[in-house]
Amino acid sequence: MRPPRELTPPVVRPFRQAAPGGRTVYVVHPGALAAQVYRGLADALPEGDGLTVLDLSGVAEYAQAALNGGRAATTVQDLADGLAVHLEPERGPYTLAGWSFGGVLAHAMTRSLPAGRLPGSLVLLDSIAPVDAYKQPDDALEPALLLGWFAMYLGAKRDRDVTVDPAALAGRGTDEGLPLVLDAAVAAGALTGDTPLPGLRKLYDTYVDGLLRNNRLTAPYRPEPAPLPLVLVKAERGLLPEDASLGWESLAAHGLTVRPCPGDHYTMLSRPDALAVLAPLLHAA
Repeated sequence: MRPPRELTPPVVRPFRQAAPGGRTVYVVHPGALAAQVYRGLADALPEGDGLTVLDLSGVAEYAQAALNGGRAATTVQDLADGLAVHLEPERGPYTLAGWSFGGVLAHAMTRSLPAGRLPGSLVLLDSIAPVDAYKQPDDALEPALLLGWFAMYLGAKRDRDVTVDPAALAGRGTDEGLPLVLDAAVAAGALTGDTPLPGLRKLYDTYVDGLLRNNRLTAPYRPEPAPLPLVLVKAERGLLPEDASLGWESLAAHGLTVRPCPGDHYTMLSRPDALAVLAPLLHAA
């Protein structure tokens, strides 16, 4: 008999236990990619370090919003407070990090921790700051931008490089641009040639609903400057590759360090050359 399917994954996912007195790296993961993507990072950390992923796919009110139109019945601070209880600084030094929207939540978590429980710094993995200048209404998220991000996402899920020329997507709506993404994904070997466009459209709509959920959660949120230094790791092909600091300056009262990283927004979590950058940074934070 098959074991029952895990309907709701756990929030706390330990990938490697720290040695006694060793450092634990906690990474806030907002989903999109399966949490298993961090297996390589766990293996790349220095000996004695541990890695625990705080997976928002295990928070029902957050995860379900990507399946029902992108409206979550929660707030950024409520999510952050719920994640903060899983930190265990009494077991040894720790690093707090967050990828993508997870960086927003990791930043919010620092506001709910007493000073004595804060890590040395906060590591933001290609995360866009939740400040007014970077907040956009839903209709400002243009299809050309979203389709380019979706192509990167498809590539990461299939371990292929799926790239669509931004100039080819410029000015196109979803219906006109999605076939270009499909062609690029087939050419890269990320999808088979018989992949139906309606099926890809359903996947795209779910992907966009996840982005809208994060956008809507961020809109009313009013962050305060972080009570610790910030380290921003920027992917070479991130969501906003031309932006120097992704808006974090105004929230970095204790300093902001920016480090480049190979890969795109998604593959930075798994490429060996990217892990070679991330592992030492996370150990030193």
